Amino acid sequence: MPKIYFKKENKEMYNPSAKEVSIVDVPEMNFLMIDGEGDPNTSQEYHDSIEALFSVSYKVKFITKKENSQDYVVMPLEGLWWVENLADFNIQDKSGWKWTAMIRQPDFITKYMIKKTIQEVEKKKKLPVLPRIKFQSLHEGLAAQIMYIGPYSQEGPAVEKLHNFIEEKGYEFNGSLPGEKHHEIYISDMRRTKPGKLKTIIRQPMKRRN
Repeated sequence: MPKIYFKKENKEMYNPSAKEVSIVDVPEMNFLMIDGEGDPNTSQEYHDSIEALFSVSYKVKFITKKENSQDYVVMPLEGLWWVENLADFNIQDKSGWKWTAMIRQPDFITKYMIKKTIQEVEKKKKLPVLPRIKFQSLHEGLAAQIMYIGPYSQEGPAVEKLHNFIEEKGYEFNGSLPGEKHHEIYISDMRRTKPGKLKTIIRQPMKRRN
C-alpha cells in the first residue's frame, strides 16, 4: 500500500527557507495535544507529554494500517509557547512559559480511533499524562514562518527576524487562537541530530494591521 508523506505533500508548510521569512496560509488541521507549563528542558511533565503523544500517534498509525489499509509517516512534534503577558516572553528564561505539545493527525483519523488507541496504550504503558490528551482542530490561517537551523537556545535572532518581518510588512500578531502564541515545528529528531544541525520551523499567525 502507498505511504502518505504529509511533509512532502505540504512543502509550503514544512520546508520554508532558512534565509528569508515566507508567508503561508495554514489550513485547519487535527492534532493530538497536551497542555502544560514550565521549562521544557527541566520539566518531567513536558517529557512525559512527548512520550504520550508519540506513543498514541504511532499506535493509531499501526491500527489504521492494519484495519483500514492506510499508511502514513507520523508527523513531527510541534509546540505552542506563550506567557500570560507577551512583554514577559523571554527566549532564555522559560520557567514561566505555558505550552501545548502536539502532533498533527491525518484527516481520516477520528475521535473514536484516538479514544480506542489511548485505551490500547494504557494497557502497556503507565503514562500519567495520557488522560490529558486532547484531539482537537487548529486553524492558524495566514502566518509568517522561517526555518531555523541550530540549537534551540540560540533561536532568538530568528524569532526577532520573523517578528520584524511581520511589523515591516504591515501585519500584526493575530489576536485569536492561537494568536500570540509562539509556534515551533521540530523537523529534526533531537535524539539523533547534533544541536548545530537541528531544524525548527518558527511560525507566527498574523493579520493585516488595521
